[in-house]
Amino acid sequence: MPAELVPAAGAVLEELARHAAGLLAASGGDLAGCFALITDPRDPRGVRHSLASILAMCTAAVLSGCCSLDDVTAWAGSAGRETLAALGCRRDALGVTTAPHPDTITRVFASLGAQQLADHTGTYLARRALAGPVIFPVAGPRWLPAIAVDGKAVRGAIGADGLIPYLLAAATHGASVVIAERLIGPKTNEVPEFAPLLRDLNARACLAGHVITIDAGHTVRAHATLICEELLAHYVMTVKRSTPGLFDAIDGLDWASVPVSCQVTETGHGRKEKRTIQVMDAPEQVRVLFPHARQVFLIERYVTRKVRKRKKNSRKYKTVTVRSAVAALCITSLSAREAGPEHLAGYVRGHWSIENKIHWVRDVTYREDSSQVRTGSTPRIMVTLRNLAIGLIRQAGHARIAPIIRKIKHDPHLLLAILGLKTPHEQHR
Repeated sequence: MPAELVPAAGAVLEELARHAAGLLAASGGDLAGCFALITDPRDPRGVRHSLASILAMCTAAVLSGCCSLDDVTAWAGSAGRETLAALGCRRDALGVTTAPHPDTITRVFASLGAQQLADHTGTYLARRALAGPVIFPVAGPRWLPAIAVDGKAVRGAIGADGLIPYLLAAATHGASVVIAERLIGPKTNEVPEFAPLLRDLNARACLAGHVITIDAGHTVRAHATLICEELLAHYVMTVKRSTPGLFDAIDGLDWASVPVSCQVTETGHGRKEKRTIQVMDAPEQVRVLFPHARQVFLIERYVTRKVRKRKKNSRKYKTVTVRSAVAALCITSLSAREAGPEHLAGYVRGHWSIENKIHWVRDVTYREDSSQVRTGSTPRIMVTLRNLAIGLIRQAGHARIAPIIRKIKHDPHLLLAILGLKTPHEQHR
């Protein structure tokens, strides 16, 4: 971080206070308050079920494992009265808590602003996930809060242009909670939407001092300038041949003379994996090519696994050992004083949690790619509710999503606890 960009102590304290107050106001305080901030697209005349209660009920259904809109509406029709009351559903003339009709939910999803829902739920999760701006300068190498940015296709849906829509999302490392997402418009790609995504997120949750990790598709000079100069954050980027000049400059360095700074060996999932990292300060030719570059590093990954193969025209299997090796070149704005080799390796490793802990869960546990919801805002709203459900589960301290969903399905008290709600009887104690 350049010296002229380091805020004074008093300014930092003011920023921390502003950050906390802004997040609290933008998130509504709790989940019910978060949903209450979302604009209801319906004509207020004749509205029987509040938008906040409908969204809370749909979130509860997704937490219970509902994968489609039909599953959500069916869950609402069979939910217990106490659960519906805790979710804020209305009472009829006889005082009985009732769920909205499936057609009501469908109409609300068709007209609701998907980006508004994503912004408010992301802010709510960010308030619980982000500690706030990091005070600079740091005394020495240490872990900084990190955010991964990556895109995913909503394969079951069809956009207005007839193509599969893409969503660009930002998620925290570690707990892997989606705190911002943005639709990739027609006739464009992820790169132009990167700056609006982070600017909107920074307006709701200050990113100063955070580490932004991105894949090679976003390794461009404009992104590096935005992160370091406008957001006052840091970047860790992968460099591939999509940026040939930068790749050749880093690949041409004398890596053979650079010792391995950190090595990690892991065994699991039927394989043995060894990862090494070599780090050096960014030389002048690299700094000229890429803004705010401070270190470059080479990560090598060696995987050994055993697989069973069958010979052609034979019924017999034999076990063979398969070995593979992958190398990745990376660049960062973090200096050696701010991040050591183990930190850099951890940031790169942590970036892929958005794939393993979010995209994979949505595809496998929630069967997102096989969704039959095709058009309009409904597919994206379902994506946002899945991200919200995964985030709530992880922030409640549960690491494995599928097993806890099976428990939630049969335990209304666990469901309400994860939502941060209480039954009417518990509220009057």
